[in-house]
Amino acid sequence: MNTYKRHRFPPEIISYAVWLYYRFNLSHRDIEDLLAERGITVSYESIRLWCIKFGPKYSKRLKRKHRGFGDTFYVDEVFVKIRGKQHYLWRAVDQDGEVVDVFLQARRDGASAKRFFKRLLRSHGGEPRRIVTDKLRSYGVAHRELIPDVLHSTKQCENNRAEQSHETTRVRERGMRKFKSVRQAQRFFTVHAAVTNLFNLGRHLVNAEHYRNLRIGAFSEWSSAVT
Repeated sequence: MNTYKRHRFPPEIISYAVWLYYRFNLSHRDIEDLLAERGITVSYESIRLWCIKFGPKYSKRLKRKHRGFGDTFYVDEVFVKIRGKQHYLWRAVDQDGEVVDVFLQARRDGASAKRFFKRLLRSHGGEPRRIVTDKLRSYGVAHRELIPDVLHSTKQCENNRAEQSHETTRVRERGMRKFKSVRQAQRFFTVHAAVTNLFNLGRHLVNAEHYRNLRIGAFSEWSSAVT
């Protein structure tokens, strides 16, 4: 079945607009202007609907083709306020900074930690060698009951990698003037993580030529995911 059936604009324009939204800190109106500069007249509302419909589809395809994560997970949670109510965004990244999973929950107790760890095990396809968390007791509960054989470190400052990974989310949250619903926020976090992983190329670790080759590969994977 054609993914883009009954859409007036060609797939190249739709996928480009979705890529701009999840790759950069741009609003739907910003993307409307960028496309208008190229002679493409489309409303910001259409772009918003494209992101809602196609973002999750692209994300699932990218995840299926992902080469796998490392053996160490850095896990942390940060509060996110939605319509005046506090929620917690649970996030796990590996030693290369790739996002293993993100999950929005109303609490950060032991049951919530276990629920997130079960998602992690499904995403990873097995147990990691080591997990790194802060001293929140909920992590200890999930570790003892689900993965007792996995090394668990709670050393001070060792979990900075996970804590810093929240920054990109905070930037987007401010740009979007906060999230309007839990469903919208979870959808955005999931797609944003998949796109970020694809273009997590370690620019500061490689020379310019190598980076360009990696970027070409990332664009090739993106093209395969959106066709």
